[in-house]
Amino acid sequence: QVQLVESGGGLVQAGGSLRLSCATSGFTFSNYYMSWFRQCPGKEREFVAAVSWSGQITREADSVQGRFTISRDNARNRVNLQMVSLKPEDTAIYYCARASTGEGGLLPNDYAYWGQGTQVTVSS
Repeated sequence: QVQLVESGGGLVQAGGSLRLSCATSGFTFSNYYMSWFRQCPGKEREFVAAVSWSGQITREADSVQGRFTISRDNARNRVNLQMVSLKPEDTAIYYCARASTGEGGLLPNDYAYWGQGTQVTVSS
């Protein structure tokens, strides 16, 4: 059974940092791209960052480029999102996702499994 469990969200002031982590189980972790998405109330879920099987290739959304860093630990079956210089507009529920096939894209439909989400709130 595939499971994704996020942790690390919370309340932080603008300019602060948070590190999100996603613990996974039930599949061969190193065979899949992993990504982070986020969603605000009333808005569609949006892509944040993705990491390739080995971790050598990463891609971040323009809105977080230079501030967020995605990484993975294949030995521990975890994917992380380091967030610095946080802004109020980063406030959202953040979701960890596993690609449906080996390689993931930028759309939610490219991902078959999701965690329950973790709330990130950035105050001004």
